[in-house]
Order: sequence, then C-alpha cells, then structure tokens
Amino acid sequence: MTTTPFKVGDKAVYPAQGVAEVVGIDTKEIMGSSQTFYVLRVMDSDKRIMIPVTNVDNVGLRMVMGDKELEEVYDILRERDVDLNQQTWNRRYRAYLEKIQTGSPYEIAEVLRDLNLLKFQKTLSFGERKMLDKAQRLLVQEMAVAKEATEAAVIEELEHIFTA
Repeated sequence: MTTTPFKVGDKAVYPAQGVAEVVGIDTKEIMGSSQTFYVLRVMDSDKRIMIPVTNVDNVGLRMVMGDKELEEVYDILRERDVDLNQQTWNRRYRAYLEKIQTGSPYEIAEVLRDLNLLKFQKTLSFGERKMLDKAQRLLVQEMAVAKEATEAAVIEELEHIFTA
C-alpha cells in the first residue's frame, strides 16, 4: 500500500484548476488491479476530480504554499524592475499560459505582476485580460487559504501592491 501524503480534509493545489479539498481516498478495481485515488473537490467550481495516488507528481498536485513561499510570492509581486517582454501579444500569451499551467505560485505571480504592470502601459487584449483574471483567481485563492484570510482581503492587498 502506498503511503498517501494527503489526508481527507487537506487542501491541495491542482495546476490550472486552483485549490481543491481532498474529500475522499477511494480504492477501485480497474482492469483486475486495485488502484487508490484522491477524490478532490475544486473549491471555486465544485468540480470533482479523481487522481490516482501514483499519478500525483505527474499532474503536479501539491500542498498549498506555506509562509516562506507566501513571502516569496509577495516579493515577486512587488518587483518592479521587470523586462516586460516586447514580443507579440500572442507569443507573450502562450508564455503566460505555460507559466499558469505549471501550477507554480511563483510562475503565476509573475504572470499576474507582468500583466498588471503592462496594463499601466497599454490596453490589454481580451486574451490578456482573461489571462490576468485567471492568474489572479488562482493566486488569490491559494494565498487566501495559505493566510487563512478571505479572498476579498487578498484582492485588496494586491490592488494596494499594484497601485502603490
């Protein structure tokens, strides 16, 4: 039996989906072999996802960031000496999409920071605005859980960071 790093009730981050709660650990018989799954409920959509315990690393499921990671995310968000990539918007969009799909809070924070800074220089395209919204949603959700704060409080903090 594999030892499971997550327990029922734990919060975990599922890349590009956001924070999910482990609502169950089930064992199912599939093609003659027994397999154990985490049953996750994505917090903002109520979507249920089953992930084989043996596949956790492949899908990038991870614990919610801790205090040290949270501080590093704030450092990334406050950074202003940034080269705002002058490539075409669609290349930039693809690069940002790849960063979001990693599920890394650092990569998502970079996307959020860069798009917020870019917003002060020019009008964002529809795709960039959607990307900004997604990065903010994913990061705010995880930061709120990590800080045991409301999402509204985290959004207010971010607005202060980007308008300061």
